[in-house]
Amino acid sequence: MTQTPTHQPAAGAAEATALFTVPAKHPMVTVLGSGDALLRVIEGAFPATDIHVRGNEIRATGDQAEVQLVQRLFDEMMLVLRTGQPLTEDAVERSIAMLRGTEGTSPAQVLTQNILSNRGKTIRPKTLNQKRYVDAIDTHTIVFGIGPAGTGKTYLAMAKAVQALQSKRVNRIILTRPAVEAGERLGFLPGTLYEKIDPYLRPLYDALHDMLDPDSIPRLLSAGTIEVAPLAYMRGRTLNDAFIILDEAQNTSPEQMKMFLTRLGFESQIVITGDVTQVDLPGGSKSGLRQVQDILEGVDDVHFSRLTSQDVVRHKLVGRIVDAYDRFDRAQESGTKDRTDKAGK
Repeated sequence: MTQTPTHQPAAGAAEATALFTVPAKHPMVTVLGSGDALLRVIEGAFPATDIHVRGNEIRATGDQAEVQLVQRLFDEMMLVLRTGQPLTEDAVERSIAMLRGTEGTSPAQVLTQNILSNRGKTIRPKTLNQKRYVDAIDTHTIVFGIGPAGTGKTYLAMAKAVQALQSKRVNRIILTRPAVEAGERLGFLPGTLYEKIDPYLRPLYDALHDMLDPDSIPRLLSAGTIEVAPLAYMRGRTLNDAFIILDEAQNTSPEQMKMFLTRLGFESQIVITGDVTQVDLPGGSKSGLRQVQDILEGVDDVHFSRLTSQDVVRHKLVGRIVDAYDRFDRAQESGTKDRTDKAGK
């Protein structure tokens, strides 16, 4: 893409015009979207900037700083297209959010980082924090992924586990989560062990089916190459040559968290995921995930990746719901503090 910006000073503000020429090898529909859907996303994000399209040229005129952002956006979009990856409305929206951030990140580097491909579907990070999380898994032995529902904590960790297994960096994958609803006492439930624990581990199986040939999963499970089990079944073991994922870790007790972390064996890696705002432990029990942040923060080769509502990759409304609950919780805590302060006077 070629750009020829010209600056036109206006009363009270610096105004600029930038001209973008899209190479002929990229049809305009790949840049503007079907029915100009991508163009409408860009126009909505830059309402004070006039964007006009003629042939394979795109002209943006408006506030200098905004035009520069539009210019960078089209640069990044072209970088994505050059990899052969199609652009979506979600990708454009996330690119704009990254460009408006303060990190100076290239959205194309985030959106084109492939982790795993299966049956024509590619798994990749979609936000800067997700990329940082994935990169941390590559460089640390123990990684905590902490954030609200829908931020891809478990899904990306499982994609990295499958990638590690396929590249023979590990010999097996171990997936576990606490079965809080059953109190980790599964004996009274009807059926075989797998029938008893299936409701609690079903989300992990569902993710596996996205990443592996479904016909291979029973074989890998029966061979022990992939193990899915409740956290209680980890006690007393040393886990070597494994990629181990603890999901829903906010529902571990401090004792369970310590037990799990000390299962780490040679040539193994651990990823622990959870949402500290959704603790389901009975009787106000302390969450091991909340406590471990105070204990292990700053320890060498242990990394905490924190994701936010901005990293939610489900329906847009999920991010707004997370933010609304955060505001409600802060208001509740503030009200409780005010009442306590008044009572103490």
